[in-house]
Amino acid sequence: MAAIDTESLDPAKTVVVATGNAHKVTEIEAMLSKVLPGVRFVALGELGDFEDPVEDGETFFDNALIKARNAQTVTGLPLAVADDSGLCVDALDGAPGIFSARWAGAHGNDAANNAKLLSELKDVADAKRTAHFHSTVVFARTDEVLRGDGDCEGAIGHEARGQYGFGYDPLFRPSVTPGRAMAELTLDEKNRISHRFHALEDLVSKL
Repeated sequence: MAAIDTESLDPAKTVVVATGNAHKVTEIEAMLSKVLPGVRFVALGELGDFEDPVEDGETFFDNALIKARNAQTVTGLPLAVADDSGLCVDALDGAPGIFSARWAGAHGNDAANNAKLLSELKDVADAKRTAHFHSTVVFARTDEVLRGDGDCEGAIGHEARGQYGFGYDPLFRPSVTPGRAMAELTLDEKNRISHRFHALEDLVSKL
């Protein structure tokens, strides 16, 4: 990811996206630029090598806000966007929820997280394997915070399928794509139904 000199940016026309994921920046820019014309969206990772903040909130909103406020603090720029998302399984009382990325222990160990999910649901009937992905997106100004929330409903399959996506995508079967796992959808297909897309839609309606 190319480096950008913070001094070259107009603080009033720059939104820091609290991520190092270039695709996420593109997705967020495509939605928010509709209501924020002339604004430049830059990834936090383009502005420096910053330590990740401790995400010790109790909700998706808490952790998204932690990331947004951290981006403002370390860059000195007043506008920031961040999201937090996870998988909520009904039969597990909403788990793994905010702990989705580190449910099995190590952060980002997709294989271990998916193995734990299958183990936890091994005796659960198909009708009770319902779940949803949730995303909360936060847009933070110096003195104002706006939020958008979105979900993607579905169920948990019995085996991993598909070559796309990441995280729990191989096990998650979206309700709107019967017979297909999230990981079997192309990036464009996923973006049109994803929880983050719906959260951004919600946020756009408030900007």
